[in-house]
Amino acid sequence: MTYQELTGQSFQHLSKLSPHRQLHHDCILPFKALSDAAHQAGFTLTIASSFRDFERQLLIWNNKFLGIRPILDDNGQELDPNTLNDLEKIHAIMRWSALPGASRHHWGTELDVYASNTLPEDVQLQLEPWEYNTGHQAEFSSWLNKNAPKFGFFFPYKTDKKGVAIEPWHISYQQNSREYMSQLTPEMLLKAWEGVDLAGKETIIKHIDTLFVRYITNINKE
Repeated sequence: MTYQELTGQSFQHLSKLSPHRQLHHDCILPFKALSDAAHQAGFTLTIASSFRDFERQLLIWNNKFLGIRPILDDNGQELDPNTLNDLEKIHAIMRWSALPGASRHHWGTELDVYASNTLPEDVQLQLEPWEYNTGHQAEFSSWLNKNAPKFGFFFPYKTDKKGVAIEPWHISYQQNSREYMSQLTPEMLLKAWEGVDLAGKETIIKHIDTLFVRYITNINKE
């Protein structure tokens, strides 16, 4: 995979799954097979998020760092950004949102999924762990955990390794994503941020090595 593809600045590795969803070329057929299996089990497997480019991730990051979007604590409660220094903000944001250039969603191998037919009417999906543990997605989540590996997918954020928080909705196409993870480096991120208005950049660059290990390579690999 090229540097531009790894950091979300190219679309050459993608194919359209639907008018509004793109996945890596290699991921299309395995995902369709998983979706068909879910349908047979009574679930309408639906994508909440798939490919996300660099600019979109940059907007999410800056909005959180600048207080336009909320920063959440480990329990999903909103933090007061005025009580946090820049490094504390960075750590809090990275529990739930990746740095631009460092999101696995750039690769087209990652999907946030849910069963839309188990979502109650007039309820908006929050993508919070309780929905998948004891809420409306619990039955689907149990099925997904047992069946996603049969189609080549795994859960990089299945348990809390003190990096990215638990995300039971996030599945990854392992064959490709394992390779792309091994290719991504801190130096690539520094290059991607050149000339970019990245909020908190000075502090991020100062701590890039520790942030990279804790929040980017520190995943559940099974």
